[in-house]
Amino acid sequence: MAPASAGLAVLIVALLAVIGPPLGISPWIITVLAALLLGSLTLDAARYGGRGGHLLAETLPGGQRRLRRIAIHEAGHALAAADDNLPVRQVLVGSLACLRAGLSSNGSTEFEPPASAKLPLEELRRWSRVLQAGMVAEQLCYDEPALGGGDDRALLGRLWGLSGHDVDTAQREQRRARREVEQRLRSQRQELEIQADRLVQLAPRLGRPSPAELLPPA
Repeated sequence: MAPASAGLAVLIVALLAVIGPPLGISPWIITVLAALLLGSLTLDAARYGGRGGHLLAETLPGGQRRLRRIAIHEAGHALAAADDNLPVRQVLVGSLACLRAGLSSNGSTEFEPPASAKLPLEELRRWSRVLQAGMVAEQLCYDEPALGGGDDRALLGRLWGLSGHDVDTAQREQRRARREVEQRLRSQRQELEIQADRLVQLAPRLGRPSPAELLPPA
């Protein structure tokens, strides 16, 4: 059970216990509501890995806007990978698709892994473009900093850390790669939007049958 969810549940139960009796709410009702709330959190932790709130948010009205932002991010990766001839295994959009694949995330683009841990400079540049493309796509379409990309930054940092290049070189090359992929995605803005819409339409949601794994955009 996630600490934040558990804390919220305790807070709600405590508030019910304090304000319930003055409002004439039976202690039995408070007990039943507390049991249902805690039971739901336990089920969420056991079955959905604590991601029930994300699954619900994607199902409720407005969930499609949430999914579309995720799709924009993943479509950015896919387009950049196609430009750099980096094979993509699958693209997943939404918490349900990721949960079915055993991933604890809201979206994922899975690439063929690098041939070796220590990559030549040109390969590092290619990965720098592809891994930053999701964040660039978000910023391009929403005109604000990306919400996703933490895993992308971590992987990119590991690749450069294993490369043997100094920090200044790594930072300079990553800034260069970001400028390059931003220029590409600006010129591909319409295709980016089309692919994102397609991914949203295919994204599975609770109560809506759909493939769990999405093929990479053509």
